[in-house]
Amino acid sequence: MSLQRTVKAVVRKGETHYVAECVELAVVSQGRTLDETLDNLREAVALHLEGENAADFGLVSEPTIVITMELDPVGAKA
Repeated sequence: MSLQRTVKAVVRKGETHYVAECVELAVVSQGRTLDETLDNLREAVALHLEGENAADFGLVSEPTIVITMELDPVGAKA
């Protein structure tokens, strides 16, 4: 079995906060700014994996988090 080196997450702009959600892990976090959101996500992933064998989640130990952002196009007309 090949272990993943990355945890993938998607960041979306909510009504009042940014929301970050991991694709493979049951981890969701939020923040008022992008920096706060990413810091909170990093901490949430670390806490989720703390005391666990990362391989049980299909991950190498200390994986990297890869972020994809959803942005609204500027000036786009429907």
